Amino acid sequence: MPDTVLPAENADIDSDEQLEAMRIGQRLRALRAERGLTILELAAKAGVSSGSISQIERGASNPSVSTLQKLRAALGVTLWSFLESDAAEPARESQYVRRQANRPRIVVGTNQLTKELLSPRDNNELRFMILTVPPGAESGSFLSGPGDKGGYVLSGRVELSIGDEVFEIGEGDSFQFPSTIPHQVVNRSASEAKLIWIINIRESHL
Repeated sequence: MPDTVLPAENADIDSDEQLEAMRIGQRLRALRAERGLTILELAAKAGVSSGSISQIERGASNPSVSTLQKLRAALGVTLWSFLESDAAEPARESQYVRRQANRPRIVVGTNQLTKELLSPRDNNELRFMILTVPPGAESGSFLSGPGDKGGYVLSGRVELSIGDEVFEIGEGDSFQFPSTIPHQVVNRSASEAKLIWIINIRESHL
């Protein structure tokens, strides 16, 4: 499955990103229709202009993560709901199994930090993913909310900030903390880092 790249709104996008923008737009339109909302009603609930929503649904704009967060909150879904592969696992296994070919992926911003969802489609309380952090990349501030986060460094080294504390962690190290504390991951090394990132969700915001 191709990566979903989420650049700044209205940025020029190439053909692969255009296909992803169209897929996100189709998912947004379907989720809105399922809830019986007009574009104007969704715009009012989400605090996003109706013109932006119309562009996203037509595949003319590849939305930023912040815009998708507003839309997912208004629709009562998770961020990953916009990114699920159309080639879904059979219903009998989707509650328990995530096939490698059907992992949603997000490439965030210009630093190319990648999030790859590993959790099964129907799991709404525990999520885990692979974070790939290129040299010099940083996560920005992760979303905070009720719950816990943890992880394990598969390879490389990163700087993990939790509140006012900063930890240098490397291959084989693990961590866990309340997700209400502001946190960030930065790769200051010359090599790519990979982490398993685990989220115990008390409010489905991711």
